[in-house]
Amino acid sequence: MKQAYSADEIMTVSAARLLQNGIVCFVGIGLPSKAANLARLTHAPDLVLIYESGPIGAKPSVLPLSIGDGELSTSADTTVSTSEIFTFWLQGGRIDVGFLGAAQVDRFANINTTVIGPYENPTVRLPGAGGAPEIAGSAGQVLVILRQNPKSFVERLDFVTSIGHGTGYDYRKTIGLPGRGPVAVITDLGVLQPDQHSKELTLISIHPGVSLDEVRANTRWELKISPSLETSQPPTADELSVLRELEQQTALAHARLGSLAPTLTAKVDRR
Repeated sequence: MKQAYSADEIMTVSAARLLQNGIVCFVGIGLPSKAANLARLTHAPDLVLIYESGPIGAKPSVLPLSIGDGELSTSADTTVSTSEIFTFWLQGGRIDVGFLGAAQVDRFANINTTVIGPYENPTVRLPGAGGAPEIAGSAGQVLVILRQNPKSFVERLDFVTSIGHGTGYDYRKTIGLPGRGPVAVITDLGVLQPDQHSKELTLISIHPGVSLDEVRANTRWELKISPSLETSQPPTADELSVLRELEQQTALAHARLGSLAPTLTAKVDRR
């Protein structure tokens, strides 16, 4: 029977459910922002969302295009400087969860958002680090969300942008990183958590309709499977309704913005 939700929708919902009400979350743009705002609009109304550009307590009605999107500042409780976000909030130990996206992850949840291919001559140049290395290093814990395929779940990263668990075991403690690092990687196929001792990613939950063979085929290393592997709970009707409304409002807002662009450009040119 055909499912009433998409792979992206169960990925977003599964990630949103990991955010508890009342915590402070440093949010990345894209998939992390979508999941975090879904959590805020459903089970976690007091979730405090912080973005790199300075908004604290952002409550956007549509998903931001970038960290500089005005919707973040106008909906926030307050906006401070970027330096204050990183020094007072992040390095000061006031961020409970850092929520990051990635282009590639490896078995220890290290992240690449810099290049695909050799750094000197890449095939794809990605958005880059931004504040991700600092978030990965200093947030109380980290969630990572990305679509799972052989190009994203790789044996060896093309570039290490942000440290997850390094080479495993006590690597983070050895190099002096204060945060716990990634505690979950959420994908469109399932949910993975680092092994308690080795820190190697272990599949703990698989989404309905997804087979183990499919997960293995989309992972470039020999994936560890939890002996107590569970099936993810499907999205509820309420979660899907809120998520789809948020996406629809976002699409409409961005379409209006796009239609205004020629007019705005013409006004600037006349000046």
